[in-house]
Amino acid sequence: MELLGVLAVILIIITPILAISAFVRVQGLADQLRGVPLDKLVDRLSAFERHLSALQKSLSQKEFDRFRESQPAPAPSSSAPPPPPPPSTTAAVPPSPPPPLSLTEIPKPREVSPPPQVNIFVAPPLHSSRPKSSSSLDLETLIGGRWFNRIGIVAIIGAVTYFLKYAFDNNWIGPSGRVAIGMLLGAAMLPWSHWLLQRGYSYFSEGIAGLGAAVMYLSVWAGCQFYKLYSQDVGFYAMIVVTVGMAAVALGRNSERIAVLSLVGGFLTPVLVSTGKDQQVVLFTYLLILGAGLLFLEFRRDWRTLTPVSFVFSQIYFWGWYSEFYRPGKLERTLMFATLFLVLYAALPVLRAARFFELKELDSLVVLANSALYFAALYAMLWPQYRWPLTLLVLALSGAHVVVARLLPPLKPGESPLARLLFAGLALTFATLAIPIRLDGKWITLAFSVEGAILIWTGLCSKAAFLRGAGFLLLALAAIRLLIFPLPAPVFLFNERFFAYAILVASLGAVLYAARENAESMGQDELQLFSGFAVALNVFAVIALSLELWDYFGRQSGLGIDSRLAQHLSLSLLWTAYASVLIALGIQSVSALLRWQALALFGFVVVKVFIYDSSFLERFYRIVSFFILGLVLLIVSFLYQRKVARERSS
Repeated sequence: MELLGVLAVILIIITPILAISAFVRVQGLADQLRGVPLDKLVDRLSAFERHLSALQKSLSQKEFDRFRESQPAPAPSSSAPPPPPPPSTTAAVPPSPPPPLSLTEIPKPREVSPPPQVNIFVAPPLHSSRPKSSSSLDLETLIGGRWFNRIGIVAIIGAVTYFLKYAFDNNWIGPSGRVAIGMLLGAAMLPWSHWLLQRGYSYFSEGIAGLGAAVMYLSVWAGCQFYKLYSQDVGFYAMIVVTVGMAAVALGRNSERIAVLSLVGGFLTPVLVSTGKDQQVVLFTYLLILGAGLLFLEFRRDWRTLTPVSFVFSQIYFWGWYSEFYRPGKLERTLMFATLFLVLYAALPVLRAARFFELKELDSLVVLANSALYFAALYAMLWPQYRWPLTLLVLALSGAHVVVARLLPPLKPGESPLARLLFAGLALTFATLAIPIRLDGKWITLAFSVEGAILIWTGLCSKAAFLRGAGFLLLALAAIRLLIFPLPAPVFLFNERFFAYAILVASLGAVLYAARENAESMGQDELQLFSGFAVALNVFAVIALSLELWDYFGRQSGLGIDSRLAQHLSLSLLWTAYASVLIALGIQSVSALLRWQALALFGFVVVKVFIYDSSFLERFYRIVSFFILGLVLLIVSFLYQRKVARERSS
């Protein structure tokens, strides 16, 4: 069983951590390699710009000279020429050159303004006789153009409803006619809304389109549920046709509001035609097709509201069905649909991160909620009967996030690394969650210790602060588990408790070694944090040895001595010896931190010996305790005096 436990640790811990480590290292090397040709490219572009500027100046000068040469000579005047100047004995002065032509005299090519660009997919603005120029006009437009539109639509719905109710109560119109009237009215509102759109009433047009969709949905629902004119299947397909038609209208008009209306109508369709029976395959298939279509619309038009709304509706349906109809016999099929929902709503944020190099707030929330709810579904269906499949699926989820983080394009200067950190952080989170799912007891503590050390080491080598932070958290969790949850220790040293403490101490030692090798890349605050890790290493080492000695002498009843007295004496001797080793290492390595730890431990020993041992120990044990403590303190004092003397002489 122990061998199986070790193999489980290797499978669950080492594999995902190595994947994350390799991802971070490769990403760091890629960033370094990308930096070299970029500098050369910048230099070449600068040289090209200088050469192009010089060439442009040369061409301008040649063009100016050619223009001056092409100018005709000035015509001779009709008046008599002036008399020649009298001869002079001085040197002849050359005639002054004519003034140069002004640059304004050079004919310039006529500039042709480009034709205005017209986007046929953008709806025209709200019809208005004058532009908005003040906040009061904005409020006026808001009230008169939008609020009155919505209120008027509600009033018309009320009037039509009351009229139809009056007609229906008096049997003027039969059930088939009522449904047909509703469908015709709803369908007629779509061309009317388009007519309004062409005349500039964009908001009013969208409201009329939404009203038409609502009338058609209600008419189909009344035909299949209220009047029983046709089956639920026919009503279901009719509502799908209405939803597709509204989506086409939204795409053609580039209207996100109409798209949201079609989304809401599409997700209300299963409720409107529901029979109260379990139809999992039909329901989930419909939700997947509807979600895929709406995500396609959002990606084409770069809208932002369809994905969150669609995701919320899908999760409501999934968990509503799960609470009502799920049975263990439907495990495989439900697991397949849950995975398809995960892939569907993870696709668009990944594509956006790859296209725009960043994620907006709503996209980040969808990524987090999508992964968290999928993990919740796995846990609800597989725990605790299927621990191994649950562990493997969680590890696969971690690996998928590593792949996504690795496939994202490299960052450009000034871009945020949020997307990469988000996916890498989720990968690390799921790798960590796999540990307590599959392991128990000491294996959880061991896994947290080893994973924390590897993450900190990797974070130091790759300069990734979030990896170091995750490693700090895991080491803290391992330490807390050791202090809170007791482990069995039936024999001296060779037991689970001492093994867990030893792994934690070794992990802290590996972290300190990595920190010393990469000290130049850390700030002062982080260096102080690693100093705290050095203190924690010695604290947990002393605790581990103290527990072993305490239990060992507590179990010895055949030595002829009081076990309690032996326990206290062993602690005093252990702490004294450990402090002596620390003081020697501190002096040899010139480490003030080690020396201060030794002095603090000596202080605990002095308090214990003078207060507790002198009061409760027998004379023989008291003599031994005082003698050893005094001898060690004298040696320590001598070492300090020799250290001071050497420092003064140097």
